[in-house]
Amino acid sequence: MNQHPIFSEHPGLIIVFAVAVLIMLLLDLGIFNKKSHVVTNKEAITWSLVWISLAMIFSGLIYHFAGAAKFYEFQSAYWIEKALSVDNLFVFILVFKFFDVQNENKHKVLFWGIIGALVLRAIFIFSGAFLIELTYLNKLLGLAGIEGFKYDINLIMTAFGLFLVYAGIKSWSAGDDDDEEDYNNTRGARLIRKFFSVSDKYDGDKFFTYENGKKLATPLLVVVAVIEFTDLLFAVDSIPAIFAISNDPFILYTSNIFAILGLRALFFLLDNFIHLFSKLQYGLAIILSFIGIKMIIAPFYHIESIYSLIVIGGILIISVLLSIMLPEKK
Repeated sequence: MNQHPIFSEHPGLIIVFAVAVLIMLLLDLGIFNKKSHVVTNKEAITWSLVWISLAMIFSGLIYHFAGAAKFYEFQSAYWIEKALSVDNLFVFILVFKFFDVQNENKHKVLFWGIIGALVLRAIFIFSGAFLIELTYLNKLLGLAGIEGFKYDINLIMTAFGLFLVYAGIKSWSAGDDDDEEDYNNTRGARLIRKFFSVSDKYDGDKFFTYENGKKLATPLLVVVAVIEFTDLLFAVDSIPAIFAISNDPFILYTSNIFAILGLRALFFLLDNFIHLFSKLQYGLAIILSFIGIKMIIAPFYHIESIYSLIVIGGILIISVLLSIMLPEKK
């Protein structure tokens, strides 16, 4: 992997990324979705195509300024995060169902959930890249005055790899436990109830309301907190996975953010066409295990990003095709 991050050589890409994301968020919240409304399939498809197109255009800029290797790293990290996020969206559907959130209010919850994810992912990715740089075994042995190995093993990457193989095996056999979960007892819900008194009733799309002259949080704020903590838990899988693709924090963060910014539109499509993803669970399990193995063997054999992209794309396509050809009866 290239050890030189893009932002040190092409700082202009940071400005392009920041401006594009800021403009799109302002347009999304301030113009197109100023008022809460039910998102139609047409609108969801349009926004999905917009966000995917922006990601592809940005990856084209990376190809132009930084070369093919960085382009493949971005593409691989983007599609990994996109694929793993679908599993996250399944849980979002259950959360909205549990709290009986109205369709017109789901977009606002997802918007603020993604704003939180922008901050949390930055913390995870940049701190992770910093820690990984410090934990190469040869570097640690050198500091201790001990002669290093022929292969430069990274302790954190190896641990991540073992964890992802375990997560893949666990995902393959995962059942429907989420269907039975009481989301009122999750950490996000308990955190809100610790700091605020919560009303039993919704007040449109408001996060706070007044009852008998007292300011109360609405259940919608509880839902946002649950969504935030759910994304935090899923990041434990997805963030280590993309470190198998690149050690460039700029590549990892930008690909991650472009992927999750398109989740709101993807959510509404998934909610209506969930039968098209019934076999995705098994595809994601294979992808997690593949990435984990790649991380473990990286010091001995490096799999190029383009081949990782082919494998990941192939598994996703096969998963969707099998879901269509062999739909679940329930």
